[in-house]
Amino acid sequence: MENDAAKHDEKSTGKSLHGLAWHALPPDEIAALWKTSKQSGLTAQEAAQRLSDFGENCLPEPVRRAAWLRFLLQFHNPLIYVLLLAGSVTLALGGLVDALVILGVVVINAVIGFVQEGKAERALDAVRGMLAARAAVVRDGERQHIDAAQLVPGDLVLLESGDKIPADLRLIHTRNLQVIESALTGESAPVEKESAAVSQQANLADRTNMCYSGTLVSYGQAQGIVVATGVLTEIGRIGAMVSDVKSLVTPLTRRLDQFARQITAFILGVAAVTLLYGYYIAQLPLFDLFLAVVGLAVAAIPEGMPAIVTIVLAIGTRVMARKKTIVRRLPAVETLGSVSVICTDKTGTLTRNEMTAVRLVLAGFEITVSGAGYAPDGGFHINGVSIDPAAIAGFEDLARCALLCNDARIHHDAADNWTLTGDPTEGALMTLAHKAGMEPSGAAPQWPRVDAIPFESERQYMVTLNHDHGGRHLLFLKGAPERVFSLCKTQSGGTAIDRDYWEAAVTRAAQAGERVLALAQAHWTENRQDIEVSDIAPRFELLGLVGIIDPPREEAIAAVAECHSAGVRVKMVTGDHAITAAAIGSQLGLVSGRTLTGDAIENLDDSALREHALTTDIFARATPEHKLRLITALQSQGHLVAMTGDGVNDAPALKAADIGVAMGQKGTDAAREASDLVLTDDNFATIASAIREGRVVYDNIKKSLMHMLPTNGGEAGVILLAIFAGLPLPVTAGQILWVNTVTSVTLALALAFEPAERGVMTLAPRPPGEPLITQALGLRILFVIVLMVAATFAIFNWELQRGSSLETARTAAVNMIVVCELFYLFNVRHFTAHAFRLETLRGSPAVLLVSGILIVLQLAFTYTAPMHHLFKSVALDIHSWAAILSLGLLLFLCVEAEKTFLRIARIDRL
Repeated sequence: MENDAAKHDEKSTGKSLHGLAWHALPPDEIAALWKTSKQSGLTAQEAAQRLSDFGENCLPEPVRRAAWLRFLLQFHNPLIYVLLLAGSVTLALGGLVDALVILGVVVINAVIGFVQEGKAERALDAVRGMLAARAAVVRDGERQHIDAAQLVPGDLVLLESGDKIPADLRLIHTRNLQVIESALTGESAPVEKESAAVSQQANLADRTNMCYSGTLVSYGQAQGIVVATGVLTEIGRIGAMVSDVKSLVTPLTRRLDQFARQITAFILGVAAVTLLYGYYIAQLPLFDLFLAVVGLAVAAIPEGMPAIVTIVLAIGTRVMARKKTIVRRLPAVETLGSVSVICTDKTGTLTRNEMTAVRLVLAGFEITVSGAGYAPDGGFHINGVSIDPAAIAGFEDLARCALLCNDARIHHDAADNWTLTGDPTEGALMTLAHKAGMEPSGAAPQWPRVDAIPFESERQYMVTLNHDHGGRHLLFLKGAPERVFSLCKTQSGGTAIDRDYWEAAVTRAAQAGERVLALAQAHWTENRQDIEVSDIAPRFELLGLVGIIDPPREEAIAAVAECHSAGVRVKMVTGDHAITAAAIGSQLGLVSGRTLTGDAIENLDDSALREHALTTDIFARATPEHKLRLITALQSQGHLVAMTGDGVNDAPALKAADIGVAMGQKGTDAAREASDLVLTDDNFATIASAIREGRVVYDNIKKSLMHMLPTNGGEAGVILLAIFAGLPLPVTAGQILWVNTVTSVTLALALAFEPAERGVMTLAPRPPGEPLITQALGLRILFVIVLMVAATFAIFNWELQRGSSLETARTAAVNMIVVCELFYLFNVRHFTAHAFRLETLRGSPAVLLVSGILIVLQLAFTYTAPMHHLFKSVALDIHSWAAILSLGLLLFLCVEAEKTFLRIARIDRL
């Protein structure tokens, strides 16, 4: 009974403690609340009991739908119903091969959907993978290494450099601790941690006494008490957000579903009216009438549409893969082309996520540094003019200090990439020294380190003692400017330190979003080979200041400009500081005069946020919840939103956006699995290329439909007119299937390979609510249908009037339909641009290839015995071909005339 009561009390305590502002409480109170010791931790018995009460420190497996049910649900789609109807009708007509082809299209689409489904489950798996595998704890007063899944609230965890943090911890003791939290908060630089309580209102990125599961210790040591495990951690909360966010249908999926419902209703309606008219008014035999109506349905249903759409998307996927964009969901190819707003993370997406020295301030000189990242490429400039650093007084001393007062190293690997080992800020200083021509292989042996005082947040500086083998001993100092200034008596050149000059320089750099370090040196006595903190007194010579920032990629600046010219708004949404975000945004060409922080977003209701979302380009200190609210605010105003990111904190927004774009190199698995596209080069500039390709894909889908629908409509119109006019059918149902099959396989497919229209990136994005068949496109389709029906009836009646058999007239009608489609193919290669140019013939080899194939197939249909037997076709003479080709050319000229009218009306696309 006592054990049961204790267990109940433990559970009640856990529930009551959940959600407390741990960062606002002192360490002693944390230990008291969790009934743990700051020296010896929990006992093994207590840990076992809490493991039973709270469960393992891992994310639960999601409830998964059975595979067979997931597969069957792929058929729950209006377009699939249309295809199944077409297949059934075709089979009823005896077209076994055609029915199998249609069924194959249905199954292939179902398999693709089945494979692509489950993005949320995979995202949760990736979030789970971020949890640490092992953890160092103190239990029963002894240090132990345990499986991280066995951690419980109240455990005393030990951290050191390189550790992945295994649970949410409230720090109780730190020593020079720095944690990389970019995957969780978007903070570009490592965060210095301490144990003192902070304000209860501090947001996630400013809770300097907390360490969160899945982040990484870059430097130092610490002890912390576990305050949350499993689903109660920040990582777990984000995982729950990912699972709660429903995937949005893409514009293409939405438009195809809408079109499928419309065309289904239209075909059934026309078929019903035709059947009633033929039976009650025209008094046609019921069996013959039924076959004619079935032929009408077969003619009207664009059964090749899903296959063509899938092929166009697959081709776009292959092209984008060559351009460093991996497509995880086929419809995403087209979606990017319709995007009107891109919400992008800063760190690692617009920037390199590599700290870089961009500004040097010496006594009397301010120097800008070019080049980005850890590659020692770039140079030094004053007022835009390149300079030789050796000619600047004091420059060599500053570079030497940057190199020697440093524990980081940069490495050049076999893949020609430069990578960092150590602290990113120190990596920036090491790269600076390399750019100045000073390398560790030369300077370090000349000035070996004798002793050092490591950086600590309380002191805000680091000092090393080095000698030059000639009896010279120097102290090298780097740290926060205010602290270093207080330790300096002189500045480079031996003059007294000018505090106003240096403080003004610090202010300028800080306003530009830069992290500023001051570097100094001092002579040291030859008699001592060691230094103590008590030795560090005002004795130093100030060498200069270094401004460090994670700079924007140069190609990202051009990409943002290209997006703006294409009518796509770019909004930076980052967890970094507002000043830093504004500085980077300004360099990128974003409107930086106004920055909205996470705290401000918290205080805005949904209506106010919708207003600010449109007028603001930079959002700083944003949490996953803020990103979700921002995306929802933009979507509610009709925008199609893309979200880019690389951290686990981006995963919910990546999934909620109309299209999520993750980084492939430095992005987390959670971000990649929640996304639709993955950029293999982590470069925002690749997005502009992907948008262009997305627009090409959508245009080619429209062109394929613009060619396919008049074909189906023309065939249906011929049958419909024949029934209402009481005339014999110009084409049989079997011949209709032949036309549909050969033209879908050849002509419509050729349009999948069309190159981009001129000026494709100067037009505004298509409105998300725009129907697949716009008014202009609908009028084009109706115009071509009328021309095809008129040409088909003209050639059919002409053959009958000159005494040809019904089979000959039907053969001529079939060839008339195909020739009209062949001539029309060269019209639709451009929406409104004229076709009277060599590029019309030479611009796409695929068009010429499929045209040749179609001609061969039609000659076989007309002149070979097996085709005569299957389709009741007969050979045509030269007079028939002359009439057919003349009418086809006339259709081509009529469509070109219509395009001239569209150009006059300034209609650029359909």
